[in-house]
Amino acid sequence: MFVYQSNGRVVILLLYVDDIVLTDNDSRFVEEFIVTLGTRFAMKDLGPLHYFLGIEVTSTPQGLFLSQDKYAADILRRAHMVDIKPTATPMALRLDLASTDPFPDITLYGCLVGALQYLTMTRSDLSYAVNSVCQHMHAPNMAHFGMVKRILRYVHGTLDQGLYIVRNSSLDLYAFSDSDWADCPLTRCSTTGFCTFLGSNCISWSAKKQPTIARSSTEAEYRAMASTTAELTWLTFLYGILVFPSLA
Repeated sequence: MFVYQSNGRVVILLLYVDDIVLTDNDSRFVEEFIVTLGTRFAMKDLGPLHYFLGIEVTSTPQGLFLSQDKYAADILRRAHMVDIKPTATPMALRLDLASTDPFPDITLYGCLVGALQYLTMTRSDLSYAVNSVCQHMHAPNMAHFGMVKRILRYVHGTLDQGLYIVRNSSLDLYAFSDSDWADCPLTRCSTTGFCTFLGSNCISWSAKKQPTIARSSTEAEYRAMASTTAELTWLTFLYGILVFPSLA
């Protein structure tokens, strides 16, 4: 990511291999900038952003809607679960992982779980469930694959969901955190979950197992707050670079 600032003008260029996303607060200047880039590099202007790295972008008067419905549909086809019956939740309330029968296709398990990880880019509601199945990628059994199928059934029923970014929003940065104390039946480790907001927009989220065992729910909550604080500190630094470069 490259940031250009001059006389109140801000241009942000995001580059990934041979794909570029360009945004600014001065449409006339960015048009001149695109022309200049075209004289230096072999490139093609595809117009307003519609699709980038598997994420579909829909522009509305109120803001942007980010979704991965095509990507999610591709995951369902890969798993041969296009015609499955959807479910209302991505994870069962009570899990029975006592099955000792190993899942025969570890490669398929890893491919599906890895694809679901990328789907959480716009689907924060999948973070906790996907994190749970990621913990068994080295030796999954049939019960673990059943958890993956449950997530896919939920995805099948919520293909139209995504992430909405509101145009007119405040720039207040805040976060929410929580922990699931000793939820792992094998290690008794807790899980940290948090989401951060810039005004009305959710900009980052995480669900991750804590590295050490918490002796109490209070300790697990403090660990979750520490992880959230670290995320807020990094976002504040990044926000300072983009908005107030002289103060960063």
